Amino acid sequence: MTEARWKATVYVGGLAPVVTSTHIYDAFIPFGEIVDVSIPKNDKPGATEPHRGFAYVEFEEAEDAKEAIDNMDQAELFGRILKVSASKPPKSAEGGLNSRTAVWEQESWLAEHAIGEEDKMAEDKAHNGDHPMQGLEGLDVAGPKPE
Repeated sequence: MTEARWKATVYVGGLAPVVTSTHIYDAFIPFGEIVDVSIPKNDKPGATEPHRGFAYVEFEEAEDAKEAIDNMDQAELFGRILKVSASKPPKSAEGGLNSRTAVWEQESWLAEHAIGEEDKMAEDKAHNGDHPMQGLEGLDVAGPKPE
């Protein structure tokens, strides 16, 4: 999801177990055109609740999301007080430690740690072929050489 889409998305927390996406849609449609309503399911083993108690509502326009936050934060739905706030992109969307992509495969890491061919050749010349593992080819056990 792009940065612009996240700005048009609100987080709705404090949902009662009986709340469905239709209830959320009906409660938030007065503030603008809704693109999507997402209620993450409760995947924990043995869980009795159908969802995790929060939802994301994506509006067509960022202004509509702001209007929904202003009007629905601290509102009551099915006996529960809602916490409605601007949605934040998940860390995995931006990369970093919580990403599902290895850090060395992320563009930001590659840009920061990239080594050019000239740097590699200069590094090779600096070592003059002295590889730390050189001369150990004949060993088949760890530890000092037997005498």
